[in-house]
Amino acid sequence: MARLRAKKTDDNVLIFRTNMEAGHGGKSGRFRRFAEAAEYYAFMLDQLGVEKRN
Repeated sequence: MARLRAKKTDDNVLIFRTNMEAGHGGKSGRFRRFAEAAEYYAFMLDQLGVEKRN
């Protein structure tokens, strides 16, 4: 990942996402898809510059 980031020539964001719960040893959970969707939305909002309100 560090090498890819060092060699890229544009201003696009490059992210690396690892799912440590996948595979044979991972736990199953019925709310996992909601957590993943929340992560995607949080990333999108961050990229758009939307700030958290209290």
